[in-house]
Amino acid sequence: MTDTIARYFEAFNAGDTGAMLDCLGDQIAHHVNEGKIRAGKDKFAEFCAHMSRCYKEELTDLVIFSSDDGTRAAAEFIVNGTYLVTDEGLPEAKGQTYRLPGGSFFELKDGKISRVTTYYNLADWIAQVSAG
Repeated sequence: MTDTIARYFEAFNAGDTGAMLDCLGDQIAHHVNEGKIRAGKDKFAEFCAHMSRCYKEELTDLVIFSSDDGTRAAAEFIVNGTYLVTDEGLPEAKGQTYRLPGGSFFELKDGKISRVTTYYNLADWIAQVSAG
Protein backbone atom coordinates (compact mmCIF):
# COMPACT_ATOMS: atom_id res chain seq x y z
CA MET A 1 0.00 0.00 0.00
CA THR A 2 2.91 2.37 0.48
CA ASP A 3 3.33 2.24 -3.33
CA THR A 4 -0.07 3.92 -3.68
CA ILE A 5 0.91 6.61 -1.19
CA ALA A 6 4.28 7.16 -2.89
CA ARG A 7 2.55 7.52 -6.29
CA TYR A 8 0.11 10.00 -4.75
CA PHE A 9 2.94 12.20 -3.49
CA GLU A 10 4.95 11.86 -6.72
CA ALA A 11 1.87 13.05 -8.61
CA PHE A 12 1.43 15.94 -6.14
CA ASN A 13 5.00 17.11 -6.67
CA ALA A 14 4.57 16.81 -10.45
CA GLY A 15 1.37 18.88 -10.32
CA ASP A 16 -0.45 15.94 -11.95
CA THR A 17 -3.97 15.99 -10.51
CA GLY A 18 -5.08 13.20 -12.85
CA ALA A 19 -2.42 10.86 -11.47
CA MET A 20 -3.43 11.83 -7.93
CA LEU A 21 -7.06 11.01 -8.75
CA ASP A 22 -5.96 7.60 -10.05
CA CYS A 23 -4.72 6.80 -6.52
CA LEU A 24 -8.13 7.56 -4.98
CA GLY A 25 -11.20 5.43 -4.52
CA ASP A 26 -14.43 6.83 -5.98
CA GLN A 27 -15.83 7.61 -2.53
CA ILE A 28 -12.72 9.42 -1.26
CA ALA A 29 -13.22 11.41 1.93
CA HIS A 30 -10.86 14.38 1.86
CA HIS A 31 -10.38 15.97 5.28
CA VAL A 32 -8.75 19.34 4.71
CA ASN A 33 -6.78 21.27 7.32
CA GLU A 34 -9.09 24.01 8.65
CA GLY A 35 -11.85 23.04 6.23
CA LYS A 36 -14.89 20.88 5.62
CA ILE A 37 -14.74 17.25 4.54
CA ARG A 38 -15.03 16.87 0.78
CA ALA A 39 -16.55 13.64 -0.53
CA GLY A 40 -15.80 12.17 -3.95
CA LYS A 41 -13.24 12.63 -6.68
CA ASP A 42 -14.99 15.66 -8.21
CA LYS A 43 -14.68 17.65 -4.98
CA PHE A 44 -11.06 16.53 -4.63
CA ALA A 45 -10.31 17.69 -8.19
CA GLU A 46 -11.98 21.07 -7.50
CA PHE A 47 -9.83 21.48 -4.40
CA CYS A 48 -6.67 20.64 -6.35
CA ALA A 49 -7.57 23.18 -9.07
CA HIS A 50 -8.05 25.87 -6.43
CA MET A 51 -4.78 25.01 -4.70
CA SER A 52 -2.85 24.99 -8.00
CA ARG A 53 -4.17 28.46 -8.78
CA CYS A 54 -3.19 29.92 -5.39
CA TYR A 55 -0.06 27.95 -4.44
CA LYS A 56 2.96 26.27 -5.97
CA GLU A 57 4.16 23.58 -3.56
CA GLU A 58 6.71 20.81 -3.44
CA LEU A 59 6.95 18.29 -0.62
CA THR A 60 10.40 17.24 0.55
CA ASP A 61 11.80 15.08 3.35
CA LEU A 62 8.90 12.67 2.81
CA VAL A 63 8.65 9.68 5.14
CA ILE A 64 5.79 7.18 4.69
CA PHE A 65 4.58 4.83 7.43
CA SER A 66 2.02 2.04 7.07
CA SER A 67 0.11 -0.40 9.24
CA ASP A 68 0.95 -4.09 9.01
CA ASP A 69 -2.42 -4.88 7.44
CA GLY A 70 -2.05 -2.17 4.76
CA THR A 71 -5.29 -0.38 5.58
CA ARG A 72 -3.74 2.74 7.08
CA ALA A 73 -0.75 4.89 6.32
CA ALA A 74 0.74 8.20 7.33
CA ALA A 75 3.36 10.53 5.94
CA GLU A 76 5.31 13.47 7.23
CA PHE A 77 7.01 16.02 5.03
CA ILE A 78 8.15 19.59 4.59
CA VAL A 79 5.96 21.85 2.45
CA ASN A 80 8.06 24.22 0.35
CA GLY A 81 5.79 26.70 -1.35
CA THR A 82 5.12 29.97 -3.07
CA TYR A 83 1.91 31.88 -2.47
CA LEU A 84 0.77 32.88 -5.97
CA VAL A 85 -2.76 34.31 -5.78
CA THR A 86 -4.63 35.59 -2.73
CA ASP A 87 -6.81 32.89 -1.22
CA GLU A 88 -10.12 34.14 0.24
CA GLY A 89 -9.86 35.04 3.93
CA LEU A 90 -6.06 34.81 3.99
CA PRO A 91 -3.29 37.41 3.71
CA GLU A 92 -2.59 39.01 0.34
CA ALA A 93 -0.40 36.97 -1.99
CA LYS A 94 2.76 38.71 -3.22
CA GLY A 95 4.81 35.71 -4.29
CA GLN A 96 5.89 34.95 -0.70
CA THR A 97 7.70 31.69 -0.07
CA TYR A 98 7.11 29.46 2.92
CA ARG A 99 8.45 26.27 4.44
CA LEU A 100 6.60 24.32 7.11
CA PRO A 101 6.17 20.76 8.35
CA GLY A 102 3.04 18.86 7.45
CA GLY A 103 1.52 15.42 7.66
CA SER A 104 -1.15 13.28 6.07
CA PHE A 105 -3.09 10.27 7.29
CA PHE A 106 -4.65 7.73 4.95
CA GLU A 107 -7.14 4.89 4.90
CA LEU A 108 -6.79 2.44 2.03
CA LYS A 109 -9.31 0.03 0.57
CA ASP A 110 -8.83 -2.28 -2.43
CA GLY A 111 -5.49 -0.64 -3.26
CA LYS A 112 -6.94 2.88 -3.37
CA ILE A 113 -6.96 5.78 -0.92
CA SER A 114 -10.39 6.03 0.68
CA ARG A 115 -9.56 8.84 3.13
CA VAL A 116 -6.84 11.44 3.28
CA THR A 117 -6.49 13.88 6.17
CA THR A 118 -3.82 16.59 5.94
CA TYR A 119 -2.46 18.75 8.73
CA TYR A 120 -0.09 21.71 8.93
CA ASN A 121 0.21 24.69 11.24
CA LEU A 122 -1.92 27.43 9.66
CA ALA A 123 -0.71 30.06 12.16
CA ASP A 124 2.90 29.31 11.16
CA TRP A 125 1.99 29.63 7.47
CA ILE A 126 0.19 32.95 8.05
CA ALA A 127 3.18 34.30 10.02
CA GLN A 128 5.56 33.32 7.22
CA VAL A 129 3.55 34.86 4.37
CA SER A 130 2.72 37.96 6.41
CA ALA A 131 6.42 38.58 7.08
CA GLY A 132 7.36 37.95 3.44
